[in-house]
Amino acid sequence: MRQWWMMVVATAAVLILFGGCRKDTKGSAELGASKGQVAGLTWGVPKRWSVAPEKPMRAATYSIPAEAGEAEGGECSVFYFGQGVGGDVESNINRWVSQFEQTDGPQKESKEVNGLKVTIVKIGGTYLAPSGPMMMASGKKENFRLLGAIVEGPQGSVFFKFTGPAKTVNAASAEFDALVQSLAK
Repeated sequence: MRQWWMMVVATAAVLILFGGCRKDTKGSAELGASKGQVAGLTWGVPKRWSVAPEKPMRAATYSIPAEAGEAEGGECSVFYFGQGVGGDVESNINRWVSQFEQTDGPQKESKEVNGLKVTIVKIGGTYLAPSGPMMMASGKKENFRLLGAIVEGPQGSVFFKFTGPAKTVNAASAEFDALVQSLAK
């Protein structure tokens, strides 16, 4: 009887130890082989993200898959306007906040990543979905989020703006963080 009990305990231990080792790549922070670059900066692109077609005024655009139950996925746009162009950090944060109504208020954090000053912004609420050359609101999207990173690079500021349904953005936030942590000169 004791031998049987030891087998049960040993089997349970193995299941506990290795049961958590299954890798779920959905929402993981794994970067793929694809790299982005602009204005003297490079970054890794999360494995689940796909490069979207070119759009005016953008250095890059990435599509992020929608989470289950969401009608649309997310989008991460990368902007670079030139050295000394594009406004200061606070002006850009205020502009991003103004693209929301009924926000939960912006959360802001400044940090250094690989020798670069980076300001991270998190905003949630009803997104006014700006589009077109004048960035006019194209409709209200409730329960949306924005994760932003403003990077003070060697050739000027680079802006990363990730928007989408809250559930999708929350699920991909570790991927966005991995992209930011991969920034380098």
